[in-house]
Amino acid sequence: MNALLPIIALILGLIFGALPLFCYIKHLKKDKDSLKNVALDLAKAEVQIKRIPQLERDLESWREKASSLTAEQAAYKRGEEEREKAYSIQIEQLKATEEALSQKFDSLAAKTLEKAHGQFLEQAQSRFSQSEREGEAKLELLLQPVRESLKRYEESVKQAEQLRQTEYGSLTSLVAAMREGQDAVKNEANKLVNALRTAPKARGCWGEQQLRNVLESCGLSEYVDFETEVSINTEKGRLRPDALIRIPNGSVLIVDSKVSLNAYQDAYDAVEEDARKLYLAAHSKAIKNHIDGLSQKSYWDQFKEAPDYVIMFIPGEHFLSAALEQDHNLWEYAFQKRVLLATPTNLIAIARTVAAVWRQEDIAHNARKIGELGKELYERISRVDSHMRALGSSLENSVKNYNKFVGSFESRVLVTARKFRDLNIETKDQMLKEAPNLEIMPRLVAED
Repeated sequence: MNALLPIIALILGLIFGALPLFCYIKHLKKDKDSLKNVALDLAKAEVQIKRIPQLERDLESWREKASSLTAEQAAYKRGEEEREKAYSIQIEQLKATEEALSQKFDSLAAKTLEKAHGQFLEQAQSRFSQSEREGEAKLELLLQPVRESLKRYEESVKQAEQLRQTEYGSLTSLVAAMREGQDAVKNEANKLVNALRTAPKARGCWGEQQLRNVLESCGLSEYVDFETEVSINTEKGRLRPDALIRIPNGSVLIVDSKVSLNAYQDAYDAVEEDARKLYLAAHSKAIKNHIDGLSQKSYWDQFKEAPDYVIMFIPGEHFLSAALEQDHNLWEYAFQKRVLLATPTNLIAIARTVAAVWRQEDIAHNARKIGELGKELYERISRVDSHMRALGSSLENSVKNYNKFVGSFESRVLVTARKFRDLNIETKDQMLKEAPNLEIMPRLVAED
């Protein structure tokens, strides 16, 4: 350990001694770089110093040019001032000339305008007078047809007024006659209402007529598609439904017309609402009584071809709607009683359906007839076909027999007959013609 101390001390001494030397070397290096920079700056300065004489000469040249330009500018300025003075003098002269010319032009224009105005007035007066005369003549020509038309129009107005008075008298008479007709219709309507209210038989006839009108309007014919006033004797007495509508399958629809009018008319004439409701309730009750009466008649038991219900025809939509307003279950009640309520609207639907079924039945019947006729026609065509085939076979055999006869005639008869011609025997027909064979055969009928 003691041996290392001198070495360590030596090393430390070298280190601490080298540090100042290292700093001095570094400082010398920096000074060297500074000297290089100073040398470069000196070289640049020498180059600039060498250019100073040339720059002085250039500056002198620019000073001379500036002096020359200054002199030229002063001369140009003096010339510009002189030109401005000359221009001012010329402008004043032009203004004076313009003023003089303006005065002369105004004077000349006034004289010319006055002269032209006078000439224009003279010409205008002359032409206006001439145009006025020509216009009056043309206007007269134009107004002549208008005057004549107005005259005819006045005559037409007079005739129209006379005709209006005549027609007005006729119209007055017609209105009076119409009023009388309306009064007559009103009286007849009142009579009809009174008859329907007081005569049950009249109500029944009216309902039956309405029923017949509905059925006929749908294309059904009485005594063909439907029957009226059909009566039948039963244990319960004599039954007479108003109509039997035939259906193609052999069935019939039974229709009975019922008119309940008194209570409905009373409700219509009622002033107070409470009284009106009471009358409508009575009207609904009357229709329900008709339903019960039809149900008790049991038409379906008396007419075996009828369905198990009967159609009750009410000849007015308002009659049924008023009853339904009072009793909403009236329709269901009638259905339970095997009664189908029908107004003209839904009866038309039923009748049109029946008419359509009859048309379909007619179409089906015609189709069956066509089928039967087709079958009969086919059988007859088959028989004709057999006869035609037999005739064809006979014709074919006849042709074959004819050809055999021709062959035999030529080979056996004509040979001997031609020998008479060689002997110069005079005959009426000198030439014996050959009989031709038949090549045409009957056409065969095509097989199916």
